[in-house]
Amino acid sequence: MQSHPPSLNPNSVSTSPKIKDRLQNQVSRHARLLIGLGIGSLLLIGVPAVRKQLTALPTSATEATEALPVDVLTVEPVSSYQVSRSYTGEIVALRTSELGFERSGQLTDVLAEEGDRVSAGQSLAQLDTRNLQTQRRQLEAQKAQALAQLTELQAGPRAEDIAAAAAAVRDLEQQLALQQTQRNRREFLYQEGAISREQLDEFSFGAESLEARLDQARSNLQELQNGTRQEQIVAQQALVRQFDAQIADVDVNIRKSTLTAPFDGVISTRQVDEGTVVNAGQSVIRLVENAAPEARIGMPSTAVNRLQIGLEQTLRLGGKTYQATVNSILPEVDPDTRTQVVVFTLESSAIPSLSPGQTARVELTETIPTDGVWLPSEALTQGIRGLWTSYVIVPSENADEDIYTAEPKSVEILHQADNRVLVRGTLQPGERIVATGVHRLVPNQQVIPLHP
Repeated sequence: MQSHPPSLNPNSVSTSPKIKDRLQNQVSRHARLLIGLGIGSLLLIGVPAVRKQLTALPTSATEATEALPVDVLTVEPVSSYQVSRSYTGEIVALRTSELGFERSGQLTDVLAEEGDRVSAGQSLAQLDTRNLQTQRRQLEAQKAQALAQLTELQAGPRAEDIAAAAAAVRDLEQQLALQQTQRNRREFLYQEGAISREQLDEFSFGAESLEARLDQARSNLQELQNGTRQEQIVAQQALVRQFDAQIADVDVNIRKSTLTAPFDGVISTRQVDEGTVVNAGQSVIRLVENAAPEARIGMPSTAVNRLQIGLEQTLRLGGKTYQATVNSILPEVDPDTRTQVVVFTLESSAIPSLSPGQTARVELTETIPTDGVWLPSEALTQGIRGLWTSYVIVPSENADEDIYTAEPKSVEILHQADNRVLVRGTLQPGERIVATGVHRLVPNQQVIPLHP
């Protein structure tokens, strides 16, 4: 039979105190032996692994980091930079007119629609002129009559009229001669008592009447022989001119019945339609001028001070650019925006494509004197306390000639334009800095410049 060692549990043995103490001492020795064997095994197994890991650790951070290829550029200082600022305004018309007729009447035709571009003098609307045309024809007939009379006066009396007047004078002269002979005979008979005084007086008065008629006939003959008096011709000419003035007045009213464009422009609003009876001065069409449009742009006084009358600038309207000239600078400063209005006159080629109210922009370039260095935005990385960091490459000690060390330098950003920034700081002229990929670098990183 196989024998078993006695149990080492002291609680299971009911012996004397001496035997119990000896058993406890044996248990303690066995426990210490087992613990020692475990620790030894761990040491035998773990020491080679730890030794292997320790030998794999680098001796320094520089040895652990490989040299990175980087793009570099040379620092070139500048003494100033330019800033472009954009200012916004609008296209305004030089003139805007509410067009209406100078006389009242019925609107018969509207010859232009909203949005139409019209030229100066072009007809836009028409009133009914039938009554004026009738009045004009009546005046023309009266003028024709007056002209005929004037022509007759200027031509003078006809030969037939003069001959008839002369014949009338001779007839009266013969009648007067006969009357005188008969009177003489009647006076002899009266002296002889053959006739009465009354009969003698009848012949006497008859002779005087013939003398008066003869004087009148002679005067008429003399007038015909002398021709028309100048005063009569002048008076008739004045009457003809009066008719001319009345006809001209009607013509003016006829012309006022046609509404014309006073300048080149665009029909903005059509107020009334055909058939409407309009009053004198009532707005029919709103016309906005589009010839030589102006752009009015508000700018701060600092920008206005750099402008001069006649200076050419480039204005942007939508997606197009046009040349414009500074026409005037309004003296007042807007109390709300603290800007002054600069008036630009655009080139004539811009007229067909512009409309009043359209947005216009102008860019002004300002040169600001300051010392700094232009760097690509990719050459900077975020630093501390609001500063930025760039890396300058310097030759590495105890390394190949192609290997450099990237040293950080703090800079301050002065201005940013597109993908480059203007900075100032501890950079020196002629130094070479890492142009891109600075996020991969750490201080004292070994690098290889791709472009020496």
